[in-house]
Amino acid sequence: MVVFNGLLKIKICEAVNLKPTAWSLRHAVGPRPQTFLLDPYIALNVDDSRIGQTSTKQKTNSPAWNDEFVTDVCNGRKIEMAVFHDAPIGYDDFVANCTIQFEDLLQNGSRHFEDWVIRQNPEPAFSPCSFQCEVTKP
Repeated sequence: MVVFNGLLKIKICEAVNLKPTAWSLRHAVGPRPQTFLLDPYIALNVDDSRIGQTSTKQKTNSPAWNDEFVTDVCNGRKIEMAVFHDAPIGYDDFVANCTIQFEDLLQNGSRHFEDWVIRQNPEPAFSPCSFQCEVTKP
C-alpha cells in the first residue's frame, strides 16, 4: 500500500441527483414524497482524521459547493467523503460516501486530479460527486 506525505489541496465541487435513503424518509407522513429535498454537506477525512466539512446547501439534491481545503498529510492512505443531510432534529442522516486511495491519485503521474466519483450506498442509485485534487510532495 502506498502512503502519501505532503500537501493536499482538495476542492469539493458538486454532487448530482442525490437520493435520500429510506432512513432519511422515516419521518415522512403519508405516502413517500416523490421529491424529497436534502440539506446536504460533505464531511472530508484523510484516513481517520477530519480535515473539513463543506457548507450546508439548503433544499437541493444537486448541490454546488466549490469549497476548498488544504492540509499537510503524513502517511496518508485514503481520502473519504461522506454526504449527510443536515437534519433539523437529532443526528444528521447519512446519504452517500466514497473513498479515494492516495495510490490511485498518484498513479496517473500528475499532481492534479479531477474526477467524478460514484457514491457507495446500499441502495442502488447513481449520484456522482465532482472534486478536484492536487497533491504536492515535499
